[in-house]
Amino acid sequence: MYKVIVFVNIEDKEIVKEAMFAAGAGRIGNYDLCCFETEGLGQFRPLAGSNPTIGRENNIEKVREVRIETVVSDEKITNVLRAMLSAHPYEEPAYDVFKHVSIDL
Repeated sequence: MYKVIVFVNIEDKEIVKEAMFAAGAGRIGNYDLCCFETEGLGQFRPLAGSNPTIGRENNIEKVREVRIETVVSDEKITNVLRAMLSAHPYEEPAYDVFKHVSIDL
């Protein structure tokens, strides 16, 4: 099991979530479409040669974004990451992938 975290502008969050869910993300036991969202402010500056979805080259941009966290099974991780990257509007999306360790108590 993995945890995937991705940051996306608020306007496109549902598109990214739907793509990830369709690829198999967000399944926990007898539940699906599971995720957690946190709103915040993202900052970046597009450099020379970039093709930004938002903003202009060499200008600092601040964008209201959502941090989406969800779980993904081992067998679905590659497809979920491909779906997320395909649906994401940013040229270089920020995301993290963590291996989830379960402990039987």
